[in-house]
Amino acid sequence: MKLRGAGEWLFEKHGTAKRRSWRKLHIGIDADTGEIVAFDLTDKDVDDASHVAPLLDQLTEAPTSFMGDGAYDRSFVLEGVLARNPNAKFIVPPCKGAVTGPTAATSPTQRDQHVLAVDAHGRMNWQKTTGYNRRSKVEASISRYKRVIGDTLKSRDDARRVTEPSVPMMLRQSPAGSLPLRAEVETSHGYAPYH
Repeated sequence: MKLRGAGEWLFEKHGTAKRRSWRKLHIGIDADTGEIVAFDLTDKDVDDASHVAPLLDQLTEAPTSFMGDGAYDRSFVLEGVLARNPNAKFIVPPCKGAVTGPTAATSPTQRDQHVLAVDAHGRMNWQKTTGYNRRSKVEASISRYKRVIGDTLKSRDDARRVTEPSVPMMLRQSPAGSLPLRAEVETSHGYAPYH
């Protein structure tokens, strides 16, 4: 998400080159309902996989499954998910050229099983058998939320920037017919109306 401020205005008006600031919005979505269950706004330099634990901490229930792209093929992500639910399905494609762990022959991890399945049957077959293709529904949900939220943050204060994308997401998820005409957003200075 771009940060909108004086630098952006100067760029539009005068065309001068100025380094733009970005923030990264991490979103966790329930694959069955399309509902956002966790989100956080971080600096652009924060690695997606390293921010899984704070998103998992926002969940009210232990995850039954975790699905992500190859960037999440990290041992600490698997350990973090399984620490919250030892029976959770970890559906992340192994990186190309991935090798199994040292215990793959005696007690393979879920990742080891994925590596072996991709090697034996190919990546496309692995996607079908694991249900990884459901990820396309999640990507469609994220695309819808991006259209609602937009790609620019207008607040200049970091605390407000964290709140800014949450308001449209909360309004978007309200049950049909119960959308509030006005919402109150808690800020560091009290409550502020959001129209």
